[in-house]
Amino acid sequence: MKTKTIPMISNQAVSIEQTSKDNKKIARTRRQRGYHWEDTIVKRFNKLENWEAFRLGSPSVALPDILTVNNQERILFTIEAKSGTNNTLQVPYDQISRCLKWTETFKVYKTRDVILAFKFLSKKRIGVGQYENRELREFFKVWHKGDDIMDCVCTYEGEVYGLKDKTRLKINLKDCEMPFKIKSPRANISY
Repeated sequence: MKTKTIPMISNQAVSIEQTSKDNKKIARTRRQRGYHWEDTIVKRFNKLENWEAFRLGSPSVALPDILTVNNQERILFTIEAKSGTNNTLQVPYDQISRCLKWTETFKVYKTRDVILAFKFLSKKRIGVGQYENRELREFFKVWHKGDDIMDCVCTYEGEVYGLKDKTRLKINLKDCEMPFKIKSPRANISY
């Protein structure tokens, strides 16, 4: 009778394999959150009269997350949407830049704005797989067309600042009055 020798896997090899599986799961969860937030925004706009919104696809094709138009009032929004469980959410400068290029392309629209849409989920991450409950908050900020393009960070309180060469810079982005109700402590009315 022949016996077959099976090599033992070290604890380190098992740990690396488990870490890889965990990272894939975390990345999938992050993408799903982003997709659901984008889908929510599109559905909110599409429920409104005279508005049409489209989710444009993956970031690898150099498109904004969402394109929204109101042809009657000649309004166009390019939207970059971020969602998460941290106390800050960041939009990289290249995503803001591509949104600006899209808004400048459609010159027939009277109002052409880049909107940064932030959603802070009702659970705050406090550790690996550990969360605590908090209030869900949404912020819609208008990017100023003339400003230097840099990474933009929004805090759970709705304050924004820029990051350029790892330096924190003050930027004042106005809240965008959305034509639908949002979930934010500052937004108690529906437009």
